[in-house]
This record gives sequence, structure tokens and C-alpha cells, in this order.
Amino acid sequence: MGFQRVVAYAPSGVTALALGIVNGVFGGGPDRPAFETVVCAEQPGDLRTDLGLTLRVDHGVAALAGADLVLVLPGDGFRAEPGAAVLDGLRGARAAGAVVAAHCTGVFLLAAAGLLDGLEAATHWQFADELAARYPAVRVRPDALYIDHGGVATGAGAAAGLDLCLHLLRREYGAALANRIARGLVTPPHRDGGQAQYISAPVPGDGDDRRLAEVITWARDNLHRRIPVAELAARALMSRRTFARAFKAATGASPHAWLLAQRLDRAEQLLETTDLPIEEIAHRVGYGTATVFREQFILRRGVAPRDYRRAFRQYPHPVGRDAVLTTDRRDM
Repeated sequence: MGFQRVVAYAPSGVTALALGIVNGVFGGGPDRPAFETVVCAEQPGDLRTDLGLTLRVDHGVAALAGADLVLVLPGDGFRAEPGAAVLDGLRGARAAGAVVAAHCTGVFLLAAAGLLDGLEAATHWQFADELAARYPAVRVRPDALYIDHGGVATGAGAAAGLDLCLHLLRREYGAALANRIARGLVTPPHRDGGQAQYISAPVPGDGDDRRLAEVITWARDNLHRRIPVAELAARALMSRRTFARAFKAATGASPHAWLLAQRLDRAEQLLETTDLPIEEIAHRVGYGTATVFREQFILRRGVAPRDYRRAFRQYPHPVGRDAVLTTDRRDM
């Protein structure tokens, strides 16, 4: 079964946004798994949030035991020395088989617990150098939105926590559920690109933005076709070079990489929700042969299409925990 008991560790000064993300993705609601979601702190009692509001937390670090998924939330006290009980609780949860994830400054706590030694990790780009200096055993990727090593996952700042949570949900329960929850939150189920697009990249002007939106909509509706970049550029009334630059500024990905991600996302949905043969799915998402589709699916998803379908046929089942998944601009 996919994870059911979700424990969010809230440090002092925990960000209210992170708490909202946990509730939005793993809280109760219709047509979703019955997650047991718990918020814990170093000690039960009143906890200050970054907004200055007080949060009543009923559980201490003992709640980490028995978790299927542990989410370490960011807070403003990440430079303080973490308590031994917290570090032991995180190590114990991971040793017992829990998936442990963090984003933004919460990643510092995973690094302090030694859970990121020898691994690549993401964090907010503003704190990437500091994380690398404090924990040299961690290979910090300042350009990544999130990095998933299976048992340990990290994400960038603020809204990237939502990207990370939706990815974990998608990995364990499938694209259909993740997409449904994303729609309810009015957010994309998956963002392409890395943090660089949120730092200093230019954005298109109003006219260009409208034409790009129309081209993106058209491309999504025509994934069954071979779509040359030159055709997309012509539809946007741009030269190929100008279009490629504007497209990456707007989406964080090259046109080729964006199309590849869209094709595989559509393929996942078809594998989960239809009984179409693999060959037919390959053609519907723009691959000339099932062999090429299968190779790309395995390369990007870490599992063959038939195995992916089998895993989600008896909903829910985990898939892909052994694969390392990184979403960033260098994959584009």
C-alpha cells in the first residue's frame, strides 16, 4: 500500500504556507485516501509560526515512530542546533522504512541527521551555499525543484513544497489522484524546469504571452502528432530561436523537454484509466513505435509501462521508490 500515516514535523517558526500544503495534499476530503495526518513538534504545546500566530501541537517527536511518510517543514530557526531527540526520531523513522522528505530550510534538519550524506539535495536557492558549507557531505543542487532518492526526498523553497508533495502522491498513488488534488488546489500537477526560472529569467510581453499560451494549449491537444519546434514557432509568429528563448522563459523548459514531459504524463493517465494496448497508447502520445515509448517511459519513470499499469490496477500501490528522480532545468 502507499503511505497512509503522514507525520509533519513543525519546527519553531514553522511557515504557515508549509502547514497549508500538508493539509491541502494530505488532509481529508472526498475521493482521496484516508490519510492519517499528524503534526508534531519537538515538544507538545504551543508553537510559534512565522506569522506570529500560535499553533497548538498535541504530539511530540515520538509521533515520528510508525510514520509511512515524514515531512520536515521549514521554519525560521533552522540555524539553531537541532535537539538530539528530533535527530534520533528522524533517523529512527527512516530506518523503520518511512519516506522522509523536506523542502526549503527543512532540508537543513535532514542534513543534520545525516540522512543526506552522499546524496544530491535541493533547497531554496537563497540557502544553497549555506547548506553546502555547513554539510559538505551533501551535494547541493541549487537549480532543482525537487530530488527524489526513493526513501529520502528534498525540495526547493516555498511553493516547491507543493511540487514535492504532489510528486510523492503521484509516485505512490498515481497520476489520476495527484491530478485531481492539484485541480482542487488550482495548481499544476507537475511543473517543468528548475529554480533558475524564478530567480532572474525574463518573461514574455503581453502579446507574446498570449500567443505562447495558445501554442501550449494547441500542443497539449495534439500530442498524438509529431510536433517540430519550427511548427510551434510559426504558430507563435516567432523565429525558432526567439520562440525557444521565450518558451523556456515562460515554462522553465525547452520545447522538446516540455513535449516529452507532456507525452509521458498523458501516457500515465491512459495507463491508469484505460485498458488500451501499450501500442495504442504509444501512438496516442506521439511515439512512432511502442519500443521507443517503452524505452523513454523506463528512462524517465524507472518502470516499464506494463508494470506501471499493473501497479496501479489495484489502487493504491507504490511504484518507483528505487528510482532517483530530479526535476530541474538541466533535465530539460
